[in-house]
Amino acid sequence: MAGSVSGVGTTYGLPNYHGELFALSPADTPLLSAAGGLTGGGQTDSAAFEWQTYDLRDASSRPRLEGADAPTAEERVRGNIENVCQIFHEAVATSYTKAAAVGQYATPGSAPFYSAGGSPNPVGNEHTWQVAQAVKQIARDVNYCFWNGTKVKPENNSTARATQGIIGAASANTIEKKAKLTSISAATDTLTVTHDLVAADGDKFVFTDVGASTAVVPGRIYYVASNSTTASFKVKATPAGSAITVGTATMAGYPLKAANTITVDNVNTLLQQIFDAGGLGENATIFTSSGNKRRLSAAYANEYGKADALAGSRNVGGVAVETIITDFGVLNVVIDRALPGDAISVVSLGQVRPVFLNIPGKGVLFEEELAKTGASDKTQIYGEIGLEYGNPLSHGVYRGLFS
Repeated sequence: MAGSVSGVGTTYGLPNYHGELFALSPADTPLLSAAGGLTGGGQTDSAAFEWQTYDLRDASSRPRLEGADAPTAEERVRGNIENVCQIFHEAVATSYTKAAAVGQYATPGSAPFYSAGGSPNPVGNEHTWQVAQAVKQIARDVNYCFWNGTKVKPENNSTARATQGIIGAASANTIEKKAKLTSISAATDTLTVTHDLVAADGDKFVFTDVGASTAVVPGRIYYVASNSTTASFKVKATPAGSAITVGTATMAGYPLKAANTITVDNVNTLLQQIFDAGGLGENATIFTSSGNKRRLSAAYANEYGKADALAGSRNVGGVAVETIITDFGVLNVVIDRALPGDAISVVSLGQVRPVFLNIPGKGVLFEEELAKTGASDKTQIYGEIGLEYGNPLSHGVYRGLFS
């Protein structure tokens, strides 16, 4: 069964199999890729970095008298925004035996054995292959943090640095379909807070803060399992599943009422709020979760008619909205798996880029062989990466959307 092991990879923990190798986990990183990827962006020489901002006064009528002296001097004061580089650090280790035994195969439930038949092992160099997967994982983690990260700039090395993501940066331009529930008291499988969720209606819930619980994940959609009163409810992972034992924790999240699906007006309201705050332009793009992408396509098809989407062909059916034309510009629509399931976000990509701390003599994201301490090869993959997001008001988020 696919999965992971910790420590040194051996022939027992990393068995070989015959045939073509398929990935179970997608490696796409839409926001990171659009912002420049792991090979683009900028560099810094400090763990914290900043960029500047300035504004202009509100436009007004300033009539002047003939022959008057020059008016009182006025100047614009520049400001700064700071973010930090987060350390992304992985390591892989494979035994000498594992490196050599490329022709040793395993069958489920048995110890490794040698098999001369079947297709050859597609992984010719185990260690190199594992390093490549670690790099992919770092890219996925960076993409996740560029959305969901909360800035942490500690006073000492007892706490790890964390970079600020778009969702937190765009807090001033965040609209809630329904208000977030906070100070939820969780015990065993029951979440205690005043609410109006109804399991029979198909309502759902998404956590923004899970506290000490490890049974649920922020940003993931959960189904309401039961709600005997308006003072508490339970959640489950699937429609037919059982209530999850979340443990003891203080939590927060968005109630997702089945009627609160995304509408064209929701999109226009978010765009107008960003525009009125001085944003948009510079490759503004709508990012959406998978569920909200379906509902976004349906909303625009229903609003503007479905017939045109067939483009005059009887061989093509369905609607997939990839670009929308609005009063505030033309925006591409992109699905990102790392975006919370209840959210859509408008990002001005021209103001977003990754920033790397350049490690002297090594680079910005590098692999490095570690010292020998036994019969194995060990490599670390290391980079310090943060997000520059320009003017926070050029981005926006809509939360609490049923999907």
